[in-house]
Order: sequence, then structure tokens, then C-alpha cells
Amino acid sequence: MTSHHHETYDALLTACATAGLDATGADPIRLAENAIWRLPGGLVARIAKPGQRRQSARELHLARWLTTTGIPVVRPYPGLHSPVIADDRPVTFWEELPPHKNGTVLDVATLLKQLHALPLPDFPIGRLDPFVRISERIDAATTLPAPDRAWLHGLLAELQAAWTELPMGRPECVVHGDAWTGNVARPLNGDDAILLDLERCSQGPPEWDLVSTAIKLTTTGTITPAEYDEFCTSYGTDVLKWPGYATMRRTRELRMTTYAAQHAATHSEWRWEARHRVDCLRGRSGKSPWTWQGII
Repeated sequence: MTSHHHETYDALLTACATAGLDATGADPIRLAENAIWRLPGGLVARIAKPGQRRQSARELHLARWLTTTGIPVVRPYPGLHSPVIADDRPVTFWEELPPHKNGTVLDVATLLKQLHALPLPDFPIGRLDPFVRISERIDAATTLPAPDRAWLHGLLAELQAAWTELPMGRPECVVHGDAWTGNVARPLNGDDAILLDLERCSQGPPEWDLVSTAIKLTTTGTITPAEYDEFCTSYGTDVLKWPGYATMRRTRELRMTTYAAQHAATHSEWRWEARHRVDCLRGRSGKSPWTWQGII
């Protein structure tokens, strides 16, 4: 499938026409659950899944508020204040980032420390939902055997119950919701790292943001103990020592596994990885940390 035949391309053209923007030569940056397209003139279009208008509007509102706090975040296009709806998909427009690479775990720690220190804004930002879309992802994972899908649904129910009994942690605050190095951009010109992808930004326990880095040590083994110690020193706490860590770790592992499994249904090259992650969670691939390959 070429980029111009991707399912979101027509929505992109419609949204740009509605907004009075030029879509000539639009180039896909990332085509996943949200489709990201580069436009002429230093803009980027973000196309969400159908029915996500309220969430996209909240993301824009939060992004504008965060730009007033001094935290470096991706900036909405100032010419529009609401999502444009095209084919039932909300489309938002953002200023293109400067040339950059993924941030480091220390960048994540620095930005989270700033974010978590903010007072809650004076408008509703919603509550963190760590289980959003997981059930739908499991149902869409048609390349997994039915017993594995049933097991994943069972794990989902188990973890939903466990979340209601989480031990007391740090005070709730503004959380990013998906705080990993891929959602932090480090400009090549040496400027401060920039926080991206505010779709899951909401009110919730700060531990959820810290778990995304901790599992790089305990689950995937993609950072060293020394790197993790630097992360904890920079942020100021170690979530591994919190009694609720296991529940949050397993929830994040389930999210990562069902994300891979959902996309494996339409991308055969990812089927092995999806099965591998399920095998890991089901105890069929030895003890963690495991080797998980990136998806998309």
C-alpha cells in the first residue's frame, strides 16, 4: 500500500481543504493508530481514529496550556483551535519539530519532573485510563490463537480489579500517560528536549509515567542498571520500590503486547513479535527481561 492510498490520506485532503491548508506533497511520518503527515510550510497533521473528537480537542487544550508553563512541548498550529473532522476522524495540526532524534531516559526524567510538579489546570483534563482500547486491540488480534486472546482478556480483567486496590503512592498530578523516549524529541541544534504525543495526558498517578522507563530495565532489558539509576537520581525516586509497581508493570506489558498483536493482524512481518510477547507474558519464554523488538 502506497502512502497516498493509506486509509487516512483522503481524510488528510478533506481536513486540509476545510482548514485552508495546502496538502500538496504531503509525506507520511508515521502511519499507526494515529497517522502523522508532514505538510508544506512547517506543519504536521495528526489524524486520530474515528470517534476521538473529544480526546483530540482535550489534547489541543492541554498542549496550549502546557506551552504557557515553560515546559518544552509540541506546539499546536495557532491558526486552528479545534480539531477538523474528516471521515469521522479528528485531524489536528501542529508546528513541525526542528531536526531531532529520540530523547534519552534522562530527558524523560527531566521533563516528567517538570510536568509532575505543575498544579492541575483550572479546566477538566480527564482521568488516566490505563486500559483504554486494550479490549478492542485483543479482539482485533486475529492472528493470535483463540486461547491466547481469551487469556489476554482474562489478564485484562485481573489487572482492572488490581488497579482498584493499588497502594497509596505519590499525589496525583498531570501525567503524560505514555512517557517513553520515543515521545521525547532531542533537537540536533542542542535546544532542550521536547515532550510529544499528549493524547494520554490527564490526571493520574505519577508512577504510571515512571513505569515506562522502569520496564526498560525489568521487562525488555533495553537500558542498563546504571542508566536506570541515573534516571531515578534525576527524577528523585525509584518506582521499583513502590509496592504497586508489579500491577502497573503488568498493565504496561499488556498494552505493549496488545499493540503489537493488533497490528500483526494487518502486518505479517510483526506476527512473530506479537506471538513472542504473548509467550513472554504467559511464562513460555523464560524469565524477564526479554528481548522485544519495536513495532512501527
